[in-house]
Amino acid sequence: MRIVELSNHPADMLNEASRRRQTADKRSHSRYEDSLIQHQARVQTVRVKRDRARQHRQWWAWLRLVFAVWTEKRRAPRPPGRNTEPTDTEERIRAGIAGEQLVAAELGRTLADDWTLLHGYRNRRGEIDHLLIGPRGLFAIEVKNLNATVHVDGDRWNADKYDNYGNLVEQRPITDRKGRSPSEQLNESATELERFLQQRGQQVSAQRIVVLTHRRSRLAPGSHPTVSVATSTASVLTLLNESRQTLDQKQRAELQRLIQRDHDFHEKTRRPGRRTGPSSP
Repeated sequence: MRIVELSNHPADMLNEASRRRQTADKRSHSRYEDSLIQHQARVQTVRVKRDRARQHRQWWAWLRLVFAVWTEKRRAPRPPGRNTEPTDTEERIRAGIAGEQLVAAELGRTLADDWTLLHGYRNRRGEIDHLLIGPRGLFAIEVKNLNATVHVDGDRWNADKYDNYGNLVEQRPITDRKGRSPSEQLNESATELERFLQQRGQQVSAQRIVVLTHRRSRLAPGSHPTVSVATSTASVLTLLNESRQTLDQKQRAELQRLIQRDHDFHEKTRRPGRRTGPSSP
């Protein structure tokens, strides 16, 4: 299997999250240094008054200022700890990257060179982790690394997390930053991709698969998703083998060319400071 990296948005997000943490750490230390300078100035001011009272033999004032110096020194600001540990956001992004890499590696060990994996495709509706093109069709793959039992009712996804003793400790919806479930996220981007390809003479449908890669991921019984859900790469390979689509070498090459062109267009139009027009690739 050949791998073509169109972009690596998770890595970009991880770098940005790390940069924000480091910036916040520097800002915190800067505030501490400013507070320390101000504190030292206050202590010095009280010391001067204390010494002046002693020179003038103003003993009650001197005694009061001795305690004032002691009190002021106790008010020294505490240095902030170094924020070197990754944040929860960074850990989640790292887990997502690991899941995507796992799927790519396991598919690569099985699929021959007539398959191509396009990583990091993006259009105006969002991003698709992997687009897989091969003799049995076009597959849009979204990867989720969830340590949970996943319940799916149509496009509503929820996660149940259990502790090591089997006790339910958390229930939460599974959505992205736009409030979309994994199937909505994948369907919107895949439908937009199909529209783009069909307008250019490629009457092909993208078969949609969400892969749950965490070793403790489970799909709850009775789930009814609007996309295929796999809990292992072996399940993905089964879906590939069951596909009734066929693409010859010429079709696969044209699909890859169009997908890369579409991705490049949307990458350019989303860059800050660049005007976007009504034209399409």
